Amino acid sequence: MPMSADGNGRHGGSRILGTVKQRGAVVVDGLRSRLWPVPALGVVAAVLAGISIPELDSAVDAQLPQTLAGYLFGGGADAAREVLGAIATSLITVTSLTFSLTLVTLQLASSQYTPRLLRTFAADRFVQRTLALFLATFVYALTVLRTVRNDNDGTAEFVPQIAVTVAYLLAMASVLALVLFLGHLVRQIRIETMLDHVADDIEQTAGRLLDRIDDHPAGSDVPVPPADASIVTARSSGFLVSVAERALLEAAVDADVVIWVDRPVGSDITAGVPVALCWPAQNGDGPLHGDRWISVRDRVAGALTAGNERTATQDIGYGFRQLTDVVVRALSPGINDPTTAVHGLNSSSAALCRLARYRLGRRILCDENGAARVVLAQPDLPDLLDLVAGQPLLYGASDPAVLTRLLSMLRELAWVVVLPEHHRAIADRLRRLERAVAEQDFDPVERQRLDQLARNVREALGRRWPPG
Repeated sequence: MPMSADGNGRHGGSRILGTVKQRGAVVVDGLRSRLWPVPALGVVAAVLAGISIPELDSAVDAQLPQTLAGYLFGGGADAAREVLGAIATSLITVTSLTFSLTLVTLQLASSQYTPRLLRTFAADRFVQRTLALFLATFVYALTVLRTVRNDNDGTAEFVPQIAVTVAYLLAMASVLALVLFLGHLVRQIRIETMLDHVADDIEQTAGRLLDRIDDHPAGSDVPVPPADASIVTARSSGFLVSVAERALLEAAVDADVVIWVDRPVGSDITAGVPVALCWPAQNGDGPLHGDRWISVRDRVAGALTAGNERTATQDIGYGFRQLTDVVVRALSPGINDPTTAVHGLNSSSAALCRLARYRLGRRILCDENGAARVVLAQPDLPDLLDLVAGQPLLYGASDPAVLTRLLSMLRELAWVVVLPEHHRAIADRLRRLERAVAEQDFDPVERQRLDQLARNVREALGRRWPPG
């Protein structure tokens, strides 16, 4: 990412633009994961259509050809009121039913799997659009109903034929949408569907944020913070949900410093607790002080956004946290569903194998001269492997099916990783799994099968990377 260091004035516009884009992504993700924005837009559109289409009727109904008019609503004012009233009454009932089913599904997902899946359900575009259609049809029918007039008290009868016909078509579309919604809801509450959604989110986040190992060479060496580096503390408490990378790079270039963000996106931060370090890029300058330090501190703290919940916008580990929670909940005594736990480990293994193609670990941002300016903490593959395998091993150590899937996951991962440190992480996790197996009272046949799986992992490691 090339940068210019000609002065603060030159960077002002780009700094603001970069920060706005980063925070805009967080806002968009927040709106996408809520049920109300799309239905609200549907209601607004329905009001506008309910006002404008009757106006169109008053202008063109008399000039419509007979052939076309035969397909439009042909009843009088009383019939139009009955049709519109029936549509409005039925649609508000259907909308209430849809909301109730959605809330029941959310409650089921929260109690049966993990509360962290609620965000995935709320972001379901099909549910949002179905609710928008139902509410829009209800509001449209009410809005058109107010324009229907009888021929009395000196006023001419007015029946908006096009508007009533549109209401009828919206009602038919709502009936079809209700049937599709019920089928969609049944599919959505299946654990396989939920796990696929989470795995897709992991892949999209990685593709958006990370570089591929094959496409990009390794970056600069990670600079080591000096002992007298200045400390930046968090402004607010919560989860670190986004980091404005461009704003941090510009702040480092403008002040000629190196910035080290010590907390990865997704970690919990506390106001007043250190989250970053800063030190002069030129050796021997000593610690930062005065206005220069205040400016850098404020810009670094402003580039780190905290929220009350984790999101997948910049959080590589959030999807793995969701998958692991599903596995752990399935292994709890109250649920006792090892099959679901194995399904969760299947998705975790597939996601880890896909992430092995990306360059994980600390991310280094350089200036136009190639000098390291910003170091960002990111989870590495060993960190994600510990997240995926640690708690399932703790709670599922006595279940051969869980141990079998964990060993199979290590073998699959051993075939796709290319970096030596990743192979070492797999070998370390294998040793821990073998100790857990040795501590269990399995029958000889089961133990022999698990030992064979452990040997398969070693063979995969040996073929890809000589152990030693």
